[in-house]
Amino acid sequence: MRVDPNYVSGLVASLNNSTLSVQKLTAELSSGLRVSSLSDDPVAAGEASLLSSSISQDDSFVETASTTQSLMQVADSALSSVVTQLTSALSLAVAGSNGTESAPDLTSLSQQLGSIRDQVVSLANTSYQGTYIFAGSQGNVQPFTVDNSTSPATATYNGDAQTSAVSTQNGQQIQTTLAGSTIFTAAGADVMTALNNLIADFATGTASSTASTDIGTLQSALSNVSQQQSILGSSLDRLQSASTYAQTDATNRVSADPATIATQLSSAETQNQALMSVISTVEKQSLFDYLQS
Repeated sequence: MRVDPNYVSGLVASLNNSTLSVQKLTAELSSGLRVSSLSDDPVAAGEASLLSSSISQDDSFVETASTTQSLMQVADSALSSVVTQLTSALSLAVAGSNGTESAPDLTSLSQQLGSIRDQVVSLANTSYQGTYIFAGSQGNVQPFTVDNSTSPATATYNGDAQTSAVSTQNGQQIQTTLAGSTIFTAAGADVMTALNNLIADFATGTASSTASTDIGTLQSALSNVSQQQSILGSSLDRLQSASTYAQTDATNRVSADPATIATQLSSAETQNQALMSVISTVEKQSLFDYLQS
């Protein structure tokens, strides 16, 4: 009995489809991507095409976030150094006010506080890529200047109180800068005033009666700087998380599930082998029928 040619053609077509399926699944398992072209999955690839604008926004956000994170890390490092300097200044001031230091020691202490003040001013004037990071929106203006012609000296803030923020893909606003006035000249916690006053408190070799009050102000200033650094650190963490999400968002839309693909590939290979076996048997039977005719 001859085999119906249409039956054979159907088996060959099934084998071709099965072979293509094995090839596709093998490629997916190797690349880790479920969709690499429109023909792989017209629906998913079409969605990816429609979302190309969103993907482009992801890329743009990642680039912006990278630069902004670098600026914020510089700011965070500067504030860490300020905290260290103010902690040292507080220790010196407390030692100077305890009544056990000699006049020369108090004069030397005042000089050390002056050095710390200069370090803090330098940190408050930190710049990144030519922009002062604690000047608010006045990034081209050095935020702090000190006038040493008076006693105590005076510090002036030349920036403004504006801060910057970035918007994530879901519209979340993340603050990325801190104004110098909020950090260094806050009411009741003025870093510059406290340091300048303490320098003057011990400059004559005798602890001034205002030293205790100025120490209290410096303690408040140190607490405020630490709090502002925490705010910046929290924003930095949120920005890093948003950037990581943006980096993986587009890939996740078309990524393959290795376990599922492996199972599908095994099934497709089994089906492929079965079809090849059937076709081989049919071809042998057809040849036998032909020779018998």
